[in-house]
Amino acid sequence: MRKLLSIFLVFPGLLVAQKQALTTFVNPFIGTQNAGHTYPGATVPFGSVQLSPDTDTIPMLVNGQYQKDVYRYCAGYQYEDSTIVGFSHTHFSGTGHSDLGDILIMPSNGAIQWNPGTESHPEKGYRSTFQHVNEHASPGLYSVFLDEPKVQVKLTTTDRVGIHQYQFSTSKDNHVMLDLTHGIYNYSDKNVWCFVRMENDTLLTGYRQTNGWGRTRTVYFAISFSKPVENYGFKNVKPSSYNGFWRIFDVENNFPEAAGEGLKAAFSFGNESMVMIKVALSPVSIDGALLNLKSECPHWNFDAYAKDAESRWNEALNMIQADFITPEEKTTFYTSLYHTLLGPTLYMDVDGQYKGLDQRIHRADGFTNYTTFSLWDTYRAQHPFLNLMVPKTNADMIQSMLAHYDQSVHHMLPVWSHYANENWCMIGYHSVSVIADAMVKNNPGFDYKRAFEASVTTSNQRQYQGIAAYLDYHYVPENLSGNSVSKTLEYAYDDWCIAQMSNKLGLDTFSQIYVKRAQSFEQQFDPKIGFMRPRLSDGSFKKEFDVLSTHGQGFIEGNAWNYSLYVPQDPKRLMEMMGGEKRFIEHLDSLFTMSLPDKYFAETEDIMRDGIIGNYVHGNEPSHHVPYLYNYTSQPWKTQSCTRMILPKQYKAKPDGLGGNDDCGQMSAWYVFSSLGFYPVAPGSPNYALTSPSVTHAILHFADGKQLEIKTKKQSAQNVYIQSVTLNGVPLELPQITHSQITGGGILEITLGPKPNKTLFRP
Repeated sequence: MRKLLSIFLVFPGLLVAQKQALTTFVNPFIGTQNAGHTYPGATVPFGSVQLSPDTDTIPMLVNGQYQKDVYRYCAGYQYEDSTIVGFSHTHFSGTGHSDLGDILIMPSNGAIQWNPGTESHPEKGYRSTFQHVNEHASPGLYSVFLDEPKVQVKLTTTDRVGIHQYQFSTSKDNHVMLDLTHGIYNYSDKNVWCFVRMENDTLLTGYRQTNGWGRTRTVYFAISFSKPVENYGFKNVKPSSYNGFWRIFDVENNFPEAAGEGLKAAFSFGNESMVMIKVALSPVSIDGALLNLKSECPHWNFDAYAKDAESRWNEALNMIQADFITPEEKTTFYTSLYHTLLGPTLYMDVDGQYKGLDQRIHRADGFTNYTTFSLWDTYRAQHPFLNLMVPKTNADMIQSMLAHYDQSVHHMLPVWSHYANENWCMIGYHSVSVIADAMVKNNPGFDYKRAFEASVTTSNQRQYQGIAAYLDYHYVPENLSGNSVSKTLEYAYDDWCIAQMSNKLGLDTFSQIYVKRAQSFEQQFDPKIGFMRPRLSDGSFKKEFDVLSTHGQGFIEGNAWNYSLYVPQDPKRLMEMMGGEKRFIEHLDSLFTMSLPDKYFAETEDIMRDGIIGNYVHGNEPSHHVPYLYNYTSQPWKTQSCTRMILPKQYKAKPDGLGGNDDCGQMSAWYVFSSLGFYPVAPGSPNYALTSPSVTHAILHFADGKQLEIKTKKQSAQNVYIQSVTLNGVPLELPQITHSQITGGGILEITLGPKPNKTLFRP
């Protein structure tokens, strides 16, 4: 009953909706090949457990040198691989760097082998070959047949528990391996310590501490077996030089506890042909894991757990009921919606306790605590989507950010945080964007004044990423802090967000300060060449400069052609700086049609050919607002044609269907918004830019019970231009729609055609 209630609290607008079986349109394999970096395994919306297969064990470092192939395994799984190493319980979705892969379990039989083996010789370890024809994934359920041990595997989850079902084809020498050394982006010293304790013949408890992207991260677990373990053993594959007097024991044979840096375990079930395993995780303690296990998984009915996970996903997906011309488009849409709802992830026990950034134990008071904040990516569309469709959940995420701030010795909101750690990945202080977007759109679920104060303090943290120089020079000089242009532009946008908060709170003095700071982007523009360009501390522009290069030019994961358009808060001023509308449109037109040779992004992992159209890089986030900039000119129809071109080019219903990292749902959120026909160019503004929707019909069910129906007339692959658009029968005069107009509900009717209506939206 508790779990069912939580579903309705997150998705209350669906209580009166006619639900559809939308999980059938989700393909979790989309993005699992090449650079999408998604995983196919089982989870629930925003769940803390992501139980998924890992297909290789490539180390991050060999002899201290980075191994480029490890980048393919940010989510642990690559569709083109032919073997599975095992099933681990934590995964990032779509990231360009990684961690996690905790608590790997693998069924096996015959002689116990402590090593995983290799892809070319799986028989030398516990890994197994598999065939995609014998593999299935749907929301909340994953299954595969392992060839070598001949085991049918089924996986599902609750919020905090991974549930395994292993059907062995033989009834002799069946066992299960537990590998606590396994990890994603692994290296020799990543494991700090492990501890395990056999409480009885069906219960194992313990923890694993790692030093990775999260500098100090501990995962506690409780593992329950459906059948008594006949024999078991632990092996420390990285023994310490001093074992104390523990050396008197033989821990490899039925000894009930072990500790070490490199622990593995084997559990034998003799002649049992079917074994279930429940793995509960906790960020706090073994007792927390046991409580989570007891609360969420009281029985051994696997099908009931899987059905519940599917039901929760159907509940979540039904927030938008959409139809398309082709089945492929519908699959791409609902898979994108699925990916958008994977994170941020739940990070607390059922009693509300969690480990904070200060490594102390806290209790979430009046909110649900979350982690996995990839904010450089998700502030752009994923969080605005959550703010629109599940505002209470997004407000809880903001409260989680504020808790992070309270626990931060740096007095900063999160930049990229996970598992009680700040990993400082990327730039900007984009928590303020998420907060401003919620405040401007009147999300009531957090303390506005406290959030504003945290935002101001964060924006003045002089130790962080060139902020001292930014405050002193009103731009970031390249000789003082690298990626300087990107930093200046993103700080300026974030400062504009703080100005919007100031306006909301009626704080005119702060508003004036941050409006002025938000104009800092002007300092980076070189009118002689018409591009943003790095400046030095003496005021001069950097002499050696290539507008096409992505490396060493003052930008991060982008070049001057793309980043020069990053002024989402003030496109009109940007247009003036670039020489007026004509020159601005020419820049946009050229961006989508010019050629970008491979050499210009050879040094950047996150930019790949598949994600590039002309010189427009859709496979990475800094350009996601760019197609919508035509809306700020007299040629808004070009936004319509651009977005309708990008949708099928960059998103496909197949494993390699993403042209870049999904980045915790940002790529997918762009697809969802653009398919519906509107997009948040500048989160923190109440306005969304309009475009041509690809849906034939859609209903958005909001948390307060209202709904917006989107009707398109004459929808086709050729009819990509808006001929007319009305909201509740009233024509929209501008190529934009406000948040209140959307959430107010009613009918948005859009008529499409094969040619631009150049008189539409004209003043």
